Amino acid sequence: MIDTSGSNLPDLESLRCFLAAARHLSFRVAARAVALSPAAFSDRIQRLEDTLGASLFDRTTRRVALTAAGERLVPEAQRCLDQARRCGEVVLREDGAPMPYELTIGTRFELGMSWLVPALDALDAARPERRLHLYFGDTPDLVRQAQRDVIDAFVSSARLSDAGFSYARLHEERYVFVGQRQLLAHRPLACREDCAAHTLLDVHRDLPLFRYFLDTRPGGEDWAFRRVEYLGTIGAVRLRALAGAGVAVLPQYFVAADLRRGRLVSILPRMKLPIDWFRLVWREGHPREAALRKLAEDLVARPLR
Repeated sequence: MIDTSGSNLPDLESLRCFLAAARHLSFRVAARAVALSPAAFSDRIQRLEDTLGASLFDRTTRRVALTAAGERLVPEAQRCLDQARRCGEVVLREDGAPMPYELTIGTRFELGMSWLVPALDALDAARPERRLHLYFGDTPDLVRQAQRDVIDAFVSSARLSDAGFSYARLHEERYVFVGQRQLLAHRPLACREDCAAHTLLDVHRDLPLFRYFLDTRPGGEDWAFRRVEYLGTIGAVRLRALAGAGVAVLPQYFVAADLRRGRLVSILPRMKLPIDWFRLVWREGHPREAALRKLAEDLVARPLR
């Protein structure tokens, strides 16, 4: 006789925990991703294994691996969760409005404060059913949090080498080599020999900003600055440049007002630096990919500032 009571059916929350464990292959990391304590998370997995009558993970003190049964369950569990979400999305409220939902978007501090925070009211008005939350961090942190499903997506122009991400382009990011007007009047920088008299300002020792300039130069060309100062954020780099402490490559939108007012001036202005793109980035297979693409459309309509 077929059991129609549903007593041997897995619950959706346990399937969500299973997929988190399958993705991260670490119960501790997966527990953080679904906001459960390690004990509660392990209990969910054990309950699911008891319900299905099969072991889903091989666990040792050093590693977690899916069993053959676990491998077979992954695509079916994902389909179950996707279908459950669609059940909510196809049902409209009595007033005909779509069901509300929330997204958490990661961003670095400067871009968030200058662009995303001022846009929140307009973005809420564009889609009243959507509630946006912001998370601030540097690029490695944003990548980790997206992989763990702590955030739904993040805005970045960084060149990501991690596989498993999808994205939508938002805005061009242009760069400009700048210095304080008074500094350059006193110590011009018209060729690479002149840089020996200057300090280069950048975010960290890999020189991610100055590399946009070096990409325009012949390979192996040496720009030997008197010293290099690492400052952690582009906001700090801009403030030090404004103070005359050194020269730097910075995003054009970020210093546009400084250039208009003459507080900073362009160095070697005929040299066109490479163009990058801000992107909205999310984990491949994200259940709200359609909503994230709509958000990307709305962000494209908001000029960078």
